[in-house]
Amino acid sequence: MQSRIMAEKSMTRVHHDREQVAVEGSGREATRWFTVRQANASYEHPFHAPLEHALNIDFVDAGRGPQAWVAVELTAESARVLVEAHLAVLGCAEAGSYLNPVATSGGASRNVVAVDSNRGG
Repeated sequence: MQSRIMAEKSMTRVHHDREQVAVEGSGREATRWFTVRQANASYEHPFHAPLEHALNIDFVDAGRGPQAWVAVELTAESARVLVEAHLAVLGCAEAGSYLNPVATSGGASRNVVAVDSNRGG
C-alpha cells in the first residue's frame, strides 16, 4: 500500500505544554484507514500508560469524530528516540532523492516522503 505523509510547517501554540499542527496523512483505527488532518502533542498525565507524565500524540480528523483518532503515549526518552529515527529516515530519503518537494496552494513548497508499506489495509 502506498502511504504519503505531508506535514505543514505552520504550528499553532495551544498551551505551554501543547502543540497543534496541520498534517496530511492516514491513520488506522480497528477496521479501516482514515484521513489524518491534525496532530496534537502534549506533555502531561497520560490516560493509559503507567507514567506520571508522557508525551501524548493524537492524530485526528476532527471532522469525522472520535472514530478518526489514534492516540500514542510515550516516555520522554522514547519520544526523543522516535524523533531521531524520523530524522534519520527523512535524511536517507532525502539523500536517495525520495523526498520530493510538492507545491502548496500558496506557491510555497513542502517535502513529501512516499513510503511503500506491506501492512494490511
